[in-house]
Amino acid sequence: MLILNTKVEHADLVYGELILPYELREKSRLRAALTTGEEVGVFTVRGTVLRHGDLIKGSDDSGQERVIKILAAAEATYRIECASPQALLRCAFHLGNRHTQAHVGDGFLRIRKDTVLREMLEGLQATVIEELAAFEPESGAYGGGHHHHHDSLLAPVPLRQKIHRPGDQNDD
Repeated sequence: MLILNTKVEHADLVYGELILPYELREKSRLRAALTTGEEVGVFTVRGTVLRHGDLIKGSDDSGQERVIKILAAAEATYRIECASPQALLRCAFHLGNRHTQAHVGDGFLRIRKDTVLREMLEGLQATVIEELAAFEPESGAYGGGHHHHHDSLLAPVPLRQKIHRPGDQNDD
């Protein structure tokens, strides 16, 4: 069995393709099948998310190294569009407030299919369209992002933070 365990930036030869939904692309251990039907094992560092177009290499039982291209599977999603950028931003705010993963596109948002969220978005005057599409949600401020080096944070993470509440005495 081919065991895939190393992300690479470039390959002269890509042996095959592995089509996975987002839910499986964020797992660190899984068994799957290439588009050819060959079974593979995927082992990544916990927290790694395989993105559409990523290249991952590994070796098979004979020790031969091969590179595989990851492709995002079409999934049941909602495409959210609004009459104005402000209305779309408002929808993004309410989705974020509910800790909903969202794919941010050019003039649209995409979320996993969820009828409760659909009703909320339609109540915000959004147009919600069911579609089968690749789901590539944002990784979040501390998730490494698509365009940032994995070792750099976008903002410092406080080790301790005092929370001031109304009625607290000012000790400063």
